[in-house]
Amino acid sequence: MAKEIKTIGVLTSGGDAPGMNAAIRAVVRTAIAKGLKVKGIKKGYHGLLNEEIIDMEAKDVSDIIQRGGTILGTARCLEFKTKEGQELGAEICRRHGIDGIVVIGGDGSYRGAQKLSQNGINTIGLPGTIDLDIACTEYTIGFDTAVNTAMEAIDKVKDTSSSHERCSIIEVMGRNAGYIALWCGIANGAEDILIPEKYDYDEQRIINNIIDNRKKGKSHHIIINAEGIGHSTSMARRIEAATGIETRATILGYMQRGGNPTAKDRYYASIMGAKAVDILLAGKTNRVVGYQHGEFVDFDIEEALNMQKCINEYQYEVAHLLSI
Repeated sequence: MAKEIKTIGVLTSGGDAPGMNAAIRAVVRTAIAKGLKVKGIKKGYHGLLNEEIIDMEAKDVSDIIQRGGTILGTARCLEFKTKEGQELGAEICRRHGIDGIVVIGGDGSYRGAQKLSQNGINTIGLPGTIDLDIACTEYTIGFDTAVNTAMEAIDKVKDTSSSHERCSIIEVMGRNAGYIALWCGIANGAEDILIPEKYDYDEQRIINNIIDNRKKGKSHHIIINAEGIGHSTSMARRIEAATGIETRATILGYMQRGGNPTAKDRYYASIMGAKAVDILLAGKTNRVVGYQHGEFVDFDIEEALNMQKCINEYQYEVAHLLSI
């Protein structure tokens, strides 16, 4: 018989992402509407182990859907990677009457959720990461806002790069995934896009491309460089020395994690939050919510973690063709 759920906990873990607050709001209000109690767990698994747990009412999530970041806070927690930490986390949940938890975060957060589930706490994961690097879903909470933030910043750098006839290397976030770089490369009309999944570290090819484009009359050259490749400043120095063209590096950094979430991030995160509550009420555990082919779906966490995600070959080819 499925375990009866009376109280749901919600936490955000790992890197923050715009739209996390929309997901928190949806979890809290959906649960309350269905007769459940809700407890907010501050600072992720770290806060769980420290028992930073608060009661949440519908009014507690008023006026947060438009805010970036996470009202619950987030933190890394090495202790929760240990068997003792995981068992303690489950015991603390029982101590506070928490029957199920919604964990909003990335792959590392899912592993923690999986351990809680193995220790008797029904757990559902939501994909909260700007990196879009979770294989079981075509959408992750925060990606749309992050890529729009980066796009707008790159437009501004492009203006000044053109005025000074410079080459600009603009580094975007994404950890070891190149999705933000690929999307911005196409959306900003970049001449070169460097992503970990495809870059062959042939810097001479980039140098030749810059020189050829300058001969064609291009007044600027934009290179979008993914975080997983990095070293943008040293790359800029080498390119300037090789081409004689003034080259500057701009690292956009954590601005991509902040800001008001887009309509898409607010909408999708809200639906995912509500679905997480429904999955818990159905008696399921160890699941992760995803978005595929226009539908919100769920997978076993182990299955989700074992999936592989690759850059779409056609999209990457289009990015190259449009940069000519």
